[in-house]
Amino acid sequence: LPPTLFGWRDPGSGFTAVIQLGTIAAVLLYFWRDLLQTAREWTRSLAGGDRQALGARVGWAILIGSIPIVIAGLLLEKQIDATFRTAWIVGGALIFFGLLMGVAEKVGQHARPYEQVSLKDGLWMGLWQCLALIPGSSRSGSTITGGLFGGLERAAAARLSFLLSVPAVLGSGVYKLYKERSELLGAGLTPTVVATLAAFVSGWFAIDFLMKFLRERSTWLFVWYRVALGILVLGLAFMGAIPATPPMMSDVPTQTAP
Repeated sequence: LPPTLFGWRDPGSGFTAVIQLGTIAAVLLYFWRDLLQTAREWTRSLAGGDRQALGARVGWAILIGSIPIVIAGLLLEKQIDATFRTAWIVGGALIFFGLLMGVAEKVGQHARPYEQVSLKDGLWMGLWQCLALIPGSSRSGSTITGGLFGGLERAAAARLSFLLSVPAVLGSGVYKLYKERSELLGAGLTPTVVATLAAFVSGWFAIDFLMKFLRERSTWLFVWYRVALGILVLGLAFMGAIPATPPMMSDVPTQTAP
C-alpha cells in the first residue's frame, strides 16, 4: 500500500518478506519465555518425555501448522511476486477478510484457553495462514480468525498466531534474502536495513498492544478498520487517484528511482 498511496515504485515481495525478519525479531523477544518452554518440552517429547505437556503440544502444533504455507508459497511464488500485488486485490482482501473476522467474532465460542492448544489447532490455523499469501489478508488476522472459528479465546488465538509466525516468516525472509541478495544487499541495502529496524520497533508495539487489547476486548475494532481501509483503497483506485499496480523497482532505470 505505501508505494501505491505515495506514488513510489513497488520494491517487490522479496523486500516485503525480508523486512518481516524485523517483526520476527520482535516476536522472539516478546515471547522468549513461551518459545523456550516450547523448545524444551518439545525436545523432551522426542526423547520419550510427556507428549501432552503444553510446550510439547504447542511445538508440534507450530511444526505441523507451518507445512501448508511452505507448500502454498512455493506453488504460488510467481503470483505472489506479481499478480497479487494490485490495489484491487489488496482492497478486496481487506474488506473480505475483515468481514470474515467479524463472522468469526460473532460465531466463535471463545471458550478454550491457550493451555488447551492442540495439534489440530496448529494444523487448522496453519491452513488459515496460507491466506496471508494474498496481500491485504494479514497473516496475524487470518490465523487469529481461524483460531476464533476453532473456539479459542481471543488472546489464545493471538498468542498461537504469533508463535506460528516464526517458522513461516523467518523461512520466507531468509529464502527471499538469499534469492534476491544481489539487490537487497547491494543498492537496496540501506532501505532494507532501515525498513527491517522499523518493522522490529513497530512490530514490538503492535504485538504488545494486540495481546493486551484482546485479553479484555473483541476484534471488532480491526474488522471495521479493515473494511474502511479497503473501501478507501478501492475508491481511490476506481477514481484513478492511485495506480492499480505501482511500477516495480526492476521495471525502471536505477538512476530514476526516488
